[in-house]
Amino acid sequence: MSNFEFIPTVDQKENSNIFKFMKLCGISTLDELTKKANENLEWFWKEVDQYVGTVWDKPYLKVLDSSKGVSFPTWFVGGKTNIYKSSVEKFSKIHPDKVAYTFVSEDGKTSQITYLELDKKVCKLANSLKTLGVQKGDAVAIYLPMIEESILAILASAKIGAVQTVIFSGYSSESLQIRLQDCKAKILFVCDGFQRKGKGISQKKIIESATQNTAIEKIIVVPYKGIDIYEKSKNFLFYPDLVSSQSESCSTEITDSEDPLFILYTSGTTGKPKGVVHVHGGFSVFAGHQASFLIDTTENDVILWPADIGWITGLVWNVYGLLIQGASAVIYDGSLDFPNFNRIWDMLHEYSATIFGISPTAVRLFKKNNIQPLKLHSLDKIKNIPTTGEPLDEDSWRWLFEKVGNKKIPIMNLSGGTEIGGAMLSVFPGMKLKPSTVGIPCPGINLDVYDDDGNSVREKDGYLVIKSPWPAMTRGLLNDNKRYLQTYWSRFDNIWFHGDYVFVDSDGLWYMKGRADDVINVSGHRMSTAEIEHTAISNVNISDVASIAIPDEITGEAIILFVIPEKKIEQDLDVVISNYISEKIGKLAKPKFVFVLSDLPKTRTGKIMRRLLKAKLLGLELGDLSSLENPHVLDEISKLG
Repeated sequence: MSNFEFIPTVDQKENSNIFKFMKLCGISTLDELTKKANENLEWFWKEVDQYVGTVWDKPYLKVLDSSKGVSFPTWFVGGKTNIYKSSVEKFSKIHPDKVAYTFVSEDGKTSQITYLELDKKVCKLANSLKTLGVQKGDAVAIYLPMIEESILAILASAKIGAVQTVIFSGYSSESLQIRLQDCKAKILFVCDGFQRKGKGISQKKIIESATQNTAIEKIIVVPYKGIDIYEKSKNFLFYPDLVSSQSESCSTEITDSEDPLFILYTSGTTGKPKGVVHVHGGFSVFAGHQASFLIDTTENDVILWPADIGWITGLVWNVYGLLIQGASAVIYDGSLDFPNFNRIWDMLHEYSATIFGISPTAVRLFKKNNIQPLKLHSLDKIKNIPTTGEPLDEDSWRWLFEKVGNKKIPIMNLSGGTEIGGAMLSVFPGMKLKPSTVGIPCPGINLDVYDDDGNSVREKDGYLVIKSPWPAMTRGLLNDNKRYLQTYWSRFDNIWFHGDYVFVDSDGLWYMKGRADDVINVSGHRMSTAEIEHTAISNVNISDVASIAIPDEITGEAIILFVIPEKKIEQDLDVVISNYISEKIGKLAKPKFVFVLSDLPKTRTGKIMRRLLKAKLLGLELGDLSSLENPHVLDEISKLG
């Protein structure tokens, strides 16, 4: 029997963008839309393009060309566009005085910028980049925190046809250097330091070291918190000096639909990070699709989603998708729990945010500390709560649904990836929901669930695959198409293998079960890490958990748990948790070992790096550590004898 815990109102459904889109297309249900989109991709994406209002300098001749194979399609063939024209340039004319961004720094300083002001500042920076010799196709690297100049640098690069690469400001010197070398960036944007949890963060040594043996010609320093002192030189330029005398007018470069827009790096399990390439045409349409249909963004919305622009979520919903919809965003540069846990809830209230995005990691942090947001503020302006980054366990889903949404707001759980260009699975407005579901496949992305033999399955765990191309799929991997084909196209013939393990229930709702390489096989019984972890975290003694499999002579594989205790470590916590999982799932799921850690190894975006737990425990090569935020945690793990 179905157990829906959220039932949408008629208003929540019928006033949504996707319902209005379906009405225009003469379609009444999401299932019908998905079916028609999958059967006729060109029809669907042409309709989406028209609905989100992409500005084309020259109309495309054909929506999709797969003549080079399904792994190397071209979209909106022959079309000329620039994503800047479909976003800032458009809305600076439609509503010039509307606030595009509110910036809030950790120390409480705020600023706002309207669409017209944004356009003028982008033009000044675009002209500045041209004076430095930046041309169409050149790579511009952005190593900045979440500040105004970060957005300006992204948009100015796009405007002149340069290719931006945003590199998370918390990355190490080695991580920064690898990315600069791989994309051959000519320009690097940095700042003079920032703050996290009240402490000054210096980047000077990182930058000086990372730029050695790279193609960087100029480093542009943005004044921010004054922690680092730079001397103006041939190589180091100061942002205010650079833009002060430039014109507020700059023509937007006309780019081909398939011209690169940005490179974003995602860590691989081994070797160097993968350079994912997105292009102007496909990403313009897809970012509009994501912002409009998935989280229901309109011109009247204010988004507060603390997702860094060094992550695809930040680029889709805090930059391009947001601006294509002509909406507003609050950009916060700081820690969510500083100076206290009230910070984010106060901001939601103060700026009347209507869409609140949050990661599962952050949800667990607030839940662990027993935060009661609705006792601080009513939060009645919020209409949607998107979340992504890690599988969302049922307890965390319920906390978000009850403690933030007051059981009235849909949890728009979604899942995708850098290579996808955003989300491929999502909850949509008007859907009935069960805890932790990631909804359904996004219309226009032809998903399926395969077993080991490539058979389509339902109501049993399987591999997430994509059977058709979509506009924002990565255009190979930068400098490494052999790796691209091996990673995504080698498991099944002409099928994109994403590496996720998923489950579809009898009502057609999808659930993330972890990465495919995180599936544990104990005595022939396959279990996902997500199932084991969701069970463990439901124990009151546990605030976070990760599970892995290690080889076992008797059972084939054995389950290992790494747990973060809720409070003071309980005596024999390992025994308590082992027995708890055995009772809840069955004796086959009983962990062989339970290790207590102070934290789990995570990326800067909150993803748990389970492969490092396994490698450390087994004494294997750790591989790429460039995206790891807290490497010291690995020191708490001893190699198994």
